[in-house]
Parts: sequence; C-alpha cells; structure tokens
Amino acid sequence: MARFPTLSGLFKTSYESYINLSTTFAKRLFNSTRHHAAMDTLSRNSTIFYYLKNKRFDDARRVFNEISTPDVSLYTMMIAGYCQVNRIDEALQMFYRMPVRDIVSWNSMMKGCIDCGYLDTARKLFEEMPHRTVVSWTTMISGFSKFGRIEMAEEFFSKMPWKDTAAWNSMIFCYCSNGRVEDAYTLFSKMPSRNVISWTTMISGLDQTGETARALALFQEMRSSGVQPTSNTLSIVLTACANISALDRGVQLHTHILKLGYVLDPFISSTLITFYARCKQINNSVKVFQENLNINVVIWTALVTGYGLSCDHEQALGVFRDMINAGIVPNQSTFASALNSCSGLEALDKGKVIHSQAMKIGSSLDVFVANSLIVMYSKCGNIDDGVVIFNKMRERNLVSWNSIIVGCAQHGRANLAFQIFDQMEQANIQPDEITFVGLLTACSHSMMLEKGRFFFELLTSHPWIQLKLEHYACMVDILGRSGKLEEAEEFIRKMPIEPNSLIWLTLLSACKVHPNVEIATRAAESALNLEPDYSVPYILLSNLYASVNKWKDASRIRRLMKEKGIVKQPGRSWVTLRGSRHEFLSGDTSHPLSNKIHQKLEWLNGKLKELGYVPDQSYVSHDVEDEQKEVMLSCHSERLAIGFGLISTVEGSTLRVMKNLRVCGDCHSAIKLISKIVSREIIVRDSCRFHHFRDGKCSCGDHW
Repeated sequence: MARFPTLSGLFKTSYESYINLSTTFAKRLFNSTRHHAAMDTLSRNSTIFYYLKNKRFDDARRVFNEISTPDVSLYTMMIAGYCQVNRIDEALQMFYRMPVRDIVSWNSMMKGCIDCGYLDTARKLFEEMPHRTVVSWTTMISGFSKFGRIEMAEEFFSKMPWKDTAAWNSMIFCYCSNGRVEDAYTLFSKMPSRNVISWTTMISGLDQTGETARALALFQEMRSSGVQPTSNTLSIVLTACANISALDRGVQLHTHILKLGYVLDPFISSTLITFYARCKQINNSVKVFQENLNINVVIWTALVTGYGLSCDHEQALGVFRDMINAGIVPNQSTFASALNSCSGLEALDKGKVIHSQAMKIGSSLDVFVANSLIVMYSKCGNIDDGVVIFNKMRERNLVSWNSIIVGCAQHGRANLAFQIFDQMEQANIQPDEITFVGLLTACSHSMMLEKGRFFFELLTSHPWIQLKLEHYACMVDILGRSGKLEEAEEFIRKMPIEPNSLIWLTLLSACKVHPNVEIATRAAESALNLEPDYSVPYILLSNLYASVNKWKDASRIRRLMKEKGIVKQPGRSWVTLRGSRHEFLSGDTSHPLSNKIHQKLEWLNGKLKELGYVPDQSYVSHDVEDEQKEVMLSCHSERLAIGFGLISTVEGSTLRVMKNLRVCGDCHSAIKLISKIVSREIIVRDSCRFHHFRDGKCSCGDHW
C-alpha cells in the first residue's frame, strides 16, 4: 500500500457562526500581560471563543463576567457552548439573565434544549416567545421528530402561519426518520416548491425503508426536473445502488459524477469505494482510492470498510496499519470498521491492540467505537470486557443496549441480560426486534420457560415491533429445550407466518435432546420440503436414530444422502494464536504438531478416566465396535483444538476454541473435566452459543 502525507483538517464548531478569528491569534491575546478588562471587544470575543473551543468553560465564564455589558452574540456564544456539553442549567441561567433576547437567542436556546434531550423545556420556551419566526416552528418540528413525537410535529406543522421550503423539508424528514415514508411522499407531492434538500431527503427516506427502486426512480425524476444534485445527493444515490447491488446504475452515476467534477469530493470518493466493495468489485474500490489526490481519513476509512464488506478482514486490518504508518489519525468510523474486521476474524489480540490505540486518542468511549468494542469482545469470547465497556459508556444508543443484551445471551449470562433490559426500560429506550431476539435467546440458553413466555407476550404487546421468524424460532427453541415438544410443534402449526426450515430444524434438534422419533420425523420432512438438498435434517435425524440404537434407520438416511449426492458439512474447530488460525477436522493428523497434540490427548484421557469419565457412545453415529467409538469421540475436532491450545499457550491462561457445528454432548462432558484437570478456563464457541468451562462446570448449566 502506498504511503501518503497527512492532510490537516479544519476544526469547525457552531461558535464559528458568531466569530471568525483564528485561535492562534486568540491564544496570543490570552498570553498578553494586559488585563482582560482592557481588551477591546474583538479580543475578548476571540478569547472566549478560544476557551469554549478547548472546553475551558470556567475560564470562558471568567472572561465573560469581566465584560460590563456583553452583547447578545456573546451571550448566545456562551449558551451554545454550555449546550454542546449538556450543561443545560447554566445555559438557561445565562439565557434568562440576558437583558435583551433577540429571535436568534430564543431559537438557539430552544435548539440547545432539544440537542440535550430537554424537549419539554424547549416547548416551554417556544410558548414563552414574544415573537416566532418560521425557524422557531421548524426547530420544534425537528425536536418532535428527534424524539418520535410525530403527532406533535404534525400539529405544529398544521398550525404554522406560514411555511417555507425548510419547514416542509423538516416535516418530510420527520416522517422518513420515523418510518412513515408514504406520509412523507404524500407531503412531498403537495409541496408548492422543492429544492435539492427536498428531493434528497425523499430519496434517502425511500432507500432507507427498502424502497430503493422508487428512490432511484425519484432521482431520475429529479434530474429531469432540472434540479442539480449536490454531493450529498449523489452519495445517497450511490448508497442506494449499493443496497441492491445495481452495478450498472452505479457505474453510470460514477460517469455522471466525473462530468460534474465531484470525483475529488472525499465523501463521494468514499461512497464510491463502498459502492464497489458492496458490489463485489473491490479492485475498483482500490482504483478509486489510488486515483484520489485528497486521501484523508474519510477515504482511508472507506477502504478499510470496503475490505470488511468483502469479508477480506486481513486486508482490511492491513490497510488500517498502512493508514497509521502514513500518519493519518483514525476517526471513530475507522476504529469501528477495524474492530468489525477483528470480530470477523475472531482476533481478540488484534482487537485489544486497536482498543489501546483508540484509548490513546480518546475515542474508546465514543458510542460507535464502544458499540464495536462490545461486539468484538463478545464475539471473541470475552463478554466480561464487553460489559466493562458498556458500563463506562457516557452515551448509549439502541445498538449499545442490543449489543450487550445479545452478547450476554450468547454467553449464558441470562440474568445479567435481564438486568440490563430493566435498565434500558428505566432509561426510556424503546426496544426493537433485536432486543427481543436477545432476551428470548437468553431464556432459551438458560432453559427459562416461564421467562420466555413472559418476554414473548411482552413482544406481542408492542404494536410497533413486527414479529419475525427469528422470534418464533427462539420460542420453539425455548419450548423444545424444556421438553415441550408437542406444544412446540403445535406452536409452529399455528404461526401466522409460514415457518422456514430453521424453525423445523430447531424442533428437530430438541427431539435429539428429548428423544421423540415421531415428531422428529415430521419435523425433518417439513424441513426437507422447504430445502430438499440441505444436509442438516438428514444428519440430525440419522443421529437421533443412532442415539436410540435404530441403526438400520440411521444407515437408510445416510444411504439416501449418498444417493442424492448430499454431503455432510464437516465439523471444524480452530484456535487463533498470535495472529494465525490453526484449524482441525475430526481425526485430523495433518497439523505439524499432530504427534504432540495426540500425546496430550492421551494423557488427558488417562486423567479423565481417573475422574470417572465414561465416553457417551450414543454420540457416535456409526455402528462400529465400542473401542473404535471411544477413539472416534476422543479425536473430535474440538478436542484436537484444545490439545493444540494446551501445548501452545502459557499454563493458566484462558483457552478459546471456535467450532462451526454444535459441540457434542460427550465432548461437553469431557471438556468440563479437562478444565478442572488443567486448571484453566476453556471457552468454546459452537454454532449456538459460547460455553465457559471452568473448574469442572460450564456456564450453560448443561443446557447446551
């Protein structure tokens, strides 16, 4: 990757609308020996601006207090500064101290209250205003939109004595951002006049609600009407093309962008990089990157993200390293993309390094970075650090709450997931469908039947949440794990939406835990009707027959698979160590350390027998001699990965193993005892969840 020089960016804040003096000049003024009171107005203003920009609010207030008659702009600057850091009480005190309040100060104070989350205070200010402009009304409509108060936004919009285009745009944005895209389109159609913001808002709203084809059609209509797109419009349309992998449309738009001269705009370039990556054209993404003369943090971040979207996570982290070496300081989006690639690789060590880099520049508690850290730690088997990050967050959004709830559920920390959900409700954060998938998963993995029924009832009581197949699958899993097989089958048959193969396979898996051949056979048939060439129903049914010694039926299923050319997905387990992934198949002898691994496993088998371990041969799906069954069980892929980990890592350290299929019951029993023998925590992630084995016990409580 070529190295590029660092480009300095301009730091812009809302205060610059009131003053346009360089901070360097302000700093020199501050260092002057003259007393503040002797400064002329420009000097004092620039000094206050300098302090506010550097978040030295007490110093700014001290200089402000020395001014005998501050003008309205100084008051407004101080109020804006306090609002920016959520010091709303001090902002209001200063506002009410103002000897004269102009319309700008009223509107600024209202906007500050809304930005800090005090919508009711903003409305009180609105009602107190002696005179209101269209900006005042529009500010309140934007506030109602931000907090989902659509009815109030509609009421204010209808009462406006006069509406400019910005007011219409604000109401359209309100509808779009709250999912009411048809209402937005109706309003858009009625607009007396439209500007580029009107078109762009409507195009974006359609795309974000899955109406991408209509969004692209509207863009063509916009071009036909003679309205020139801005770089923001073009970026949004490119994103729409990427969402439906419309490569030809995107290439045409790329040509149009070249004609308009926007190709060097950093946001256009970054969107082009992302567009090509999502259309599986990563080489074109690299070409756009290399042809750009203004390679800044936005462009670098787009390429990191692009490789991540292409699932080339190693290359994504390579670009991230090149960026650091080129002297470019990552932003929050860069860190989030790099951490997502660490999650994709399950590379905990690399994730920790990036976490450390984010901490050094103060980005680790940014909401987007913190969310990515929670996901990274959770997916890499370290939920405890994920919880620590969540608890330290100064700001949280819905993704934050969902990430930690889902993470706790996957790691068997059901009670903690429920506690966090309680906190979420107390914080007045509305749950969505992902929240309930996490909660129901927690109930399933901890076999909490009644708690699961409670959350499913609660889910159905939320009219704004659409029940999806994932919710029904969770409920089937809860019933199945609890042995309620008949009820689970009846639940599926009464579903208001057509069940998919996953739901029938969930029931089929439960029939293996609580043996029921009749229900299992019906579930397998239903799954195969939906996906005739899918191997999993055959394997699960064959394994069930084998577990109850119906060897003829097990052989019949496997013979049928062979006749149809259906191949079983092999079980694989792997350990990531010092950046390298070591993968194992059952019975594998190809690893360079294979002899040492098998020696370690033989030693462990001796220790296991001393503790009374007896292999559960029902987990062998072939009718072979008992001695051969025992050998087959001891060489399952997860055992080989554990053997490798034990000889390759420091004694006492935590060992993390990943597996593509569900861990078998015999291995689960053995690994519990192995954790006790070697005095280590062994974390195994299978296709369903994380198992934390420690001191002879598993976090799943044997409800795997």
